[in-house]
Amino acid sequence: MFRSTLLQQASLAVLSVGLALGASAQDADTDTDTELRAQTITVTATRRAESVQDIPLNIAALGGDQLEEQGFDELSDVVAYIPGINVVDRGGRQGNPIIVRGLNADGLGSGDGNNDGGGTVATYIGEIPLFVDLKLNDLERVEVLLGPQGTLYGAGTLGGAIRYIPVKPQFDADTLEVRSEISKYSEAASLSYETGLTFNKSITESFAIRGSIDYEDDSGFIDYPYVVQEIGVSDPDPDFTDPDDVAANLRTITDANGERTLSGRLAARWEPTAWLDGTLTYYYQKSDIDGRQGSSARSTLETGEYELAKRVPEPNEITNQLLALEVSADLGFAELTSATGYSRFDDDGQRDQTDLLISLEYSYELFPTFTAYTHEKGRTTTFNQEVRLVSTTESRFNWIIGAFYNNSDVISYSEEYTPGYADYVGFDRPDDLEYYSQFYSSLEEAALFGEIGYDITDKWSVTVGGRYYEYDLESYSDVDFPLFDSGPDYTQTVGISAMEDSLKSDFAAGSPGGTERTSQSDDGTLFKFNTSYDFTDDILGYFTVSEGYRIGNSNGIAACPAYDPTDNQQGACALQPGQQFGPGAGDVSTRDETQFGPDTTTNYELGFKSTLMDGRVTLNGAAYYIEWTDPQLSSATINASLPITVNAEGAETKGFELNGGWMVNDQFSLRGSYSHTEAKLTADAPGLVSTISVPGFSTVLLDGKDGDRLPGSPEDQFSVFGSYLMPLENGAEVTFNAGYTWQGDVLSRTGALGDGLTLDSYGVANVSAVYDTGDWQATFFVNNLFDEYYETGVVGTRLYNQTLTDDAGGPVYVRTYYTFVGAPRAVGVRFKYKFE
Repeated sequence: MFRSTLLQQASLAVLSVGLALGASAQDADTDTDTELRAQTITVTATRRAESVQDIPLNIAALGGDQLEEQGFDELSDVVAYIPGINVVDRGGRQGNPIIVRGLNADGLGSGDGNNDGGGTVATYIGEIPLFVDLKLNDLERVEVLLGPQGTLYGAGTLGGAIRYIPVKPQFDADTLEVRSEISKYSEAASLSYETGLTFNKSITESFAIRGSIDYEDDSGFIDYPYVVQEIGVSDPDPDFTDPDDVAANLRTITDANGERTLSGRLAARWEPTAWLDGTLTYYYQKSDIDGRQGSSARSTLETGEYELAKRVPEPNEITNQLLALEVSADLGFAELTSATGYSRFDDDGQRDQTDLLISLEYSYELFPTFTAYTHEKGRTTTFNQEVRLVSTTESRFNWIIGAFYNNSDVISYSEEYTPGYADYVGFDRPDDLEYYSQFYSSLEEAALFGEIGYDITDKWSVTVGGRYYEYDLESYSDVDFPLFDSGPDYTQTVGISAMEDSLKSDFAAGSPGGTERTSQSDDGTLFKFNTSYDFTDDILGYFTVSEGYRIGNSNGIAACPAYDPTDNQQGACALQPGQQFGPGAGDVSTRDETQFGPDTTTNYELGFKSTLMDGRVTLNGAAYYIEWTDPQLSSATINASLPITVNAEGAETKGFELNGGWMVNDQFSLRGSYSHTEAKLTADAPGLVSTISVPGFSTVLLDGKDGDRLPGSPEDQFSVFGSYLMPLENGAEVTFNAGYTWQGDVLSRTGALGDGLTLDSYGVANVSAVYDTGDWQATFFVNNLFDEYYETGVVGTRLYNQTLTDDAGGPVYVRTYYTFVGAPRAVGVRFKYKFE
C-alpha cells in the first residue's frame, strides 16, 4: 500500500510538471483556436442539436474520438471521468449499479442478475430506453445528463439519463475498419483478446447500410480454489492441513470470472426525400460469463486477494437484443420524430446457494458433504413507442410536445438443488430439487410530455416543462418446497418460452392455487423549470428545478403463509403488514415485503458554463440539492434474509461538481473533474438494514436513522486526463495519454449499520502510447498502472464468519462474506486499420 501511494504521488507530480511545461509553451495560434471551437461536441439531449457549452443543463459528453483515445470499452470506464456519477464494478455476472449524485437504491452486494443498473438512471440506445452495459464500439458519442430528467425522459430518471448514440449509416462513404486487441492481467493465467470490424456501404445516394461485429474473450483474473469435485459427494470443508484430503475433495478453477462477449449492430438508413430520414437497426449482445469478480480474503477461509471461496462454478449467460426504428420528418415548422423499439433480455445462470441454506438454521450443515446450487432463468420483453414534435422555426418561442408508451413483461424461475441431502434425511426426492419459485409481471405505462421555451431577451431565456404519466403493474409469484412433499414432477423443466405461455394463461385466469398476485397503479405529473443568462458570449449561468420519478414493483418473492408454530417447513418468503412471523405477540410485520411503491426526486440546481482563453479552456460547474421522497432502498426479508426493496420516508443529497478542459498548446491537452456529494436519510427508516445475531443466523432488522449516510457513493471523487501529440518526420503521429481517477471511501450499508464494511478510497492510473499513420493505428496501453487492489462492493458482513459443525464433527465454514474487486494491472496492445 505504501509503495502504491508513493507511485501515485509520483505520477501526479510528473503530471504537474507537464502542466508547468505546457503553460510555458507558446500559445495556440488563431487557427488552433478555431479548431478548438469546432471540436466542441454537439449533443441532442435536449431533443435539439446543440453544443454542450450552449446547453443550460449539467450534461457531459464524450465523442467517439475521445472514447477511442482513452481506450474505453464499457460504461464504467466512461463515468470514471465524469463528476457526480460512479458505477459499482461487480463484474459481468452480477450487474453493476449506476449511481448519480448519491441516489442509490441498491446495496453493494445484492441484485444478482441486475438488469436495470440500480434503477435510478435510465439508459438509452439512440432514442430507445433500454438498460444494457453496451460495448462501446462504433459510437458517435455517449451523453450523460446529471440530475432528474423526468419530463423529457420519463421513468427511471431519478438521478439522470445516459444515452449511447451510434454512428448512423453514411450515404457518401464506403469504408471498412478492422480492429484487434491482446492483453494480459497481472493475476491471470492466460491472455485476453478482442477482434472486430465496422463497415459502411452506400447503396444509393439515399440508402446506406452500416454494421459492426466484435468478439471479446476476457480471460478473467479471479480463481475459485475450493470447488467440490462432485456435488453432494465431495466434502466442501476437508482437512485443509492435509493436501491429499483437499485434492480428493476439491479442485481449482483458474480465471473463473472469464467472459466472452459477442456484440453486433446492423443498420439500414433511407432518406427518400430531403425532409424524411429513417433508420432501422438491430442490436445484439451476448455474454457468457464464467463466475463472479469477488474475493474471500475477508472470509473465515482468508483466501488470496483474487480468490473466491465458492463451492460450485457460477456461469451466467446474458443476451440483449433490440430492434429499433427511428424516423424523423422535417415539417417546416417542426421536426417530427417517431422512435419504436422492441427488446428482449434473457438471463440463464447458476450460483452457489450453500451459504444461504446453512444460515437458515434448518440443519443442512449437519450433512457432511452438503453443497447446494441454484439454476435461474428469466426473460424480459419490452415494446416502446415515442412520438414528438420539436419546433424548428426562428422565434423567441420554442416548444416540444410528445407522447410515450411502454409495455414490458417479465418472466423468471429459480430451481434450488441439494444433491444427496434428500437421501441423507430420508426424503423421497430423486431429482434433488429442494425449492422452486416462479414469477411473472406485466407493466403498461403511458405519458404525455412537453416543454415551452421563451427568450425574454437576447441573453435571458426561460423554459418550462411538464409530464403526465400513468402506469399499471400486475404480477404474481409462486413458490414450492418439493423436498418436503411429493409435489409436482420437476424432473423435466420446461423451456422458458413454454413456461411463459403457461404462466400468462394462469395469470389471466386470476391467482391459481398457491400463487400470490399483487398489483399497483399510479399516475401523476412532473415539473421542470429552467432559466439561463448569457453574462458574456463565453459565460453562461443557469438555474433549474426538475423532477424525476420511478415506478414501484414487486419484489418477486411469494407471500408467507399464515404463521403455524407446529410447521417446521422453510420460511423463504415475504411478509405483509400485520402478519405474524414468530411466537411472540410483538413478532408482527410492520411493512409489506412483497412489493414497494414509486418514489420521486426534486432537484434544485445552480450552475455555470464558460469558455475562456479564446476557446482553449472550458470550465463548468454546478451546485445542487435533491429531495428524495419515498426512496426505494435495499433491505431484506425477515424470513431467510432474501434481498428486497422497501420504501423509506425520505432522503436527500447535495453537493457540487466541476469539470473542465485546457488545450495548453497544439500538442498538449488536459481534462479534469471533481465532485463532492453528501447523501443521507432525512427521516428514520424502521427495519431498513438486515443483519444477523451472534452466535446463530437469526435475521435482525436495524432501524435507519435521520442523518445516516446512504451507501454506494463516495463523498469525493476526481479525475484527470492528459494527452500529448508528437508529430513525426514521416507524417505519422505518436500520442502519449495518461489518466488518473480517484474516489473516496464508500459505505456498503446505510449508516454503516449491521457491521457494514466501509470500503477504502482508491485511485487507478491508466497510460497509453498511440502510433497513428492515418490508415492504421497501433496502441500500447497499461491499465491500473500501479496494480492497485481495490474493493468495489460487499456481500454480507464479518458477522457471517462463523464455523459450524456437521454430524461427523467436522467444521463447516460459512462463506457468505466476500467483496467485489476491481481489475488488476493489464498490459496490452491494440491495432486498427481503415480501408476507404
